[in-house]
Amino acid sequence: MAQPATGPAKGPCTAPPTAAGTAVHPVDEKLPPSRLVPAALQHIAAMYAGVVTPPLIIGQAVGLDPAGMTRLIAASLLIAGLATLVQTLGAGRFAGNRLPFVNAASSAGIAPMLAIAETSAPGRQLPAIYGAVLVAGVFCLAVGPFFGRLLRFFPPLVTGVVITLIGVTLMPVPVGWAQGGDATADDFGAMKYLALAAFTLVVILLIQRFGRGFVKQVALLAGMFVGTVAAVPFGLADFSALGSAPVAALPTPFAFGAPEFRPAAILSLCIVMLVLMTESSAGMLALGEICERRTDGATITRGLRTDGIATLLGPVFGGFPTSAFAQNVGVVSLTRVRSRYVVAAAGGALLVLGAFPVLGAIVSLVPMPVLGGAGIVLFGSIAVSGIRTLSEAGLDDSSNIILVAVALGAGIIPLAAPAFYAGFPSWAQTVLGSGISAGALVAVLLNLFFHHLGTHSRNAVALKSS
Repeated sequence: MAQPATGPAKGPCTAPPTAAGTAVHPVDEKLPPSRLVPAALQHIAAMYAGVVTPPLIIGQAVGLDPAGMTRLIAASLLIAGLATLVQTLGAGRFAGNRLPFVNAASSAGIAPMLAIAETSAPGRQLPAIYGAVLVAGVFCLAVGPFFGRLLRFFPPLVTGVVITLIGVTLMPVPVGWAQGGDATADDFGAMKYLALAAFTLVVILLIQRFGRGFVKQVALLAGMFVGTVAAVPFGLADFSALGSAPVAALPTPFAFGAPEFRPAAILSLCIVMLVLMTESSAGMLALGEICERRTDGATITRGLRTDGIATLLGPVFGGFPTSAFAQNVGVVSLTRVRSRYVVAAAGGALLVLGAFPVLGAIVSLVPMPVLGGAGIVLFGSIAVSGIRTLSEAGLDDSSNIILVAVALGAGIIPLAAPAFYAGFPSWAQTVLGSGISAGALVAVLLNLFFHHLGTHSRNAVALKSS
């Protein structure tokens, strides 16, 4: 596939004219409230479960009470909203990629943070975690600019592999949601959960098939609404969160204690930050393809700088490492609503949800199986985006075929055999245990080997793909 900056626009992306008659790129289009609000709600519904997952898991692991859990969740929502606003609206030339890009606490950091908690004394787990997260934010700010300068090593051949792996490796998440969400529950995988997930998926498919115009664009949101309503008579929708959630709960600085800096914890989180930067860069490249707007080195640098700022501020208020949310890339790809102001509105809503947990509880009413049915469409569409990129990246060249085959294989290993790297050093497990980072690393190295080292031009196809 050609880079986003080259060639004519493809597909239904004709920019609407402004009052002055000049064309507006779909990314910069300001939609009327009747279209903006439902589209923003769809992004919120897609991201909400992922945003609150890290604080829920970490909070339970360190033994926080309900009030402490509320503070963690509020901080996660507030930091996600702030980072998303900066990304979409920009902060001059310093930060923000100005794409419909969602930033929030990443689940990729959960495992190493749990390991830090297990090796810390009671009451000191969160300070140790936050000290490592704070340094990881500084590390991201220092290293981020170099990622933007390495774009020539991420041609469509490489980005296609990474985008495909994002969708494939995320697929276990909606599958778990479809089974009930709690793998420790006795009824995990019960038929009632699977039926609700399947019903939601069928509703989305029917709306996508027979809907027209805007109705078709909000198929995910409509499907989740219908699925939630259908869950009520069967007792699968839990409304207790509305009664127990406080009306307002703003996070206070260092509410869980001053950060503690431990070398081993810092090293593990810096490695995780490299993985998150790779995923975030891949997300920006994917959005560049979907939105048909050039994603150059400066754009990626500003985007990663926003990641670093959000990760640096996170420990102050109770947040965690921040990165791109791939499921929202799927929303953009599926709905074709590419306005960054839609995602900015979603970011503003996250700020409100964080400040008023009772409002956030309304969003959390969507049952896990309903999210699972919708998530299969979301994450599957990301994989399709990667396949579309690969289909135009010169796969009639044998070297490119081998590159894609080996990189995809390396990325699927952690999914097919989770214990495959159990005997490796901990730092290697952190990097290779993520299918996205493992596949990206292999794809970049093989691209260097086949198309850069010792040759200026292998053939026309290879040159085009690189």
